[in-house]
Amino acid sequence: MKASMRPVVQAVLTGALCLATLLVPAAAADAPVIHTSLDQGFRLLYNLDFDQAHQVFLSWQREHPQDPVGPTAEAAGILFSEFHRLGVLEAQFYENDKKFLNRDRPDPDSGARDRFNAALARAQTAANARLATSPQDRDALFAMTLSSGLQADYAALIEKRNMSSLRYTRDANDWADKLLAVDPDCYDARVATGFSKYIIGSMAAPLRWVLRLGGVSGDKKQGIVELQMTADHGRYLGPFARILLAIAYVRDKDNARARGVLATLRDEFPKNPLFAREIARLDAGH
Repeated sequence: MKASMRPVVQAVLTGALCLATLLVPAAAADAPVIHTSLDQGFRLLYNLDFDQAHQVFLSWQREHPQDPVGPTAEAAGILFSEFHRLGVLEAQFYENDKKFLNRDRPDPDSGARDRFNAALARAQTAANARLATSPQDRDALFAMTLSSGLQADYAALIEKRNMSSLRYTRDANDWADKLLAVDPDCYDARVATGFSKYIIGSMAAPLRWVLRLGGVSGDKKQGIVELQMTADHGRYLGPFARILLAIAYVRDKDNARARGVLATLRDEFPKNPLFAREIARLDAGH
């Protein structure tokens, strides 16, 4: 892959994240406990309480052993914890992509990698079993969307395997499109498509053409619209969409808007120092 394409790939994959990150409102209306525990787990992740979030997701899996959402959430928590340890999210705020690309390669934790891969394998097995009998199962479509996005993030941002991560990103977008066809109001799923559209749409025309040949297209304005929809209405990934919007604003040198978004995140998740640090960096003109 040409060096000029690498920042495109890493930024696209961030939008498929982490986190970190795309829980569909998949539980039935008569099971509010499921919604509550998943909400709690993801809010713990945003506040960097990884151990407690992990326990929440494990408890949910014990109660729903055949559901692919549980192990998918577990994998997201493991990856987000690694991102925090390695400073990956902070790096996304770099305005200079060359600086990001020249960073040292992260030193992944092999135990975390093994747990991450095992959780994804369980999620994908359970999701495929559901899809075999019900191709429009929202939980299964979500699990496939997020698991592909998580694999893309790990490959690009930890292992720096850009070609593999691009393939996973394309898969995540394909699954997200299927999910949105079933449930257009599944706002969390739009994180998978919104940020990639924004980043690719921001690139020069020749790069957009090359990526389009690889099955990934972009539209900067539409990407922002989709991220804003998740930020406003997403049940689990609303805060993550706001992080991505802040990154987009920093890259567009719209520091005032970025600061405003980061301030809401700082106030909502006071245990996460990332937001206050980025506000201070913006205020210092870095």
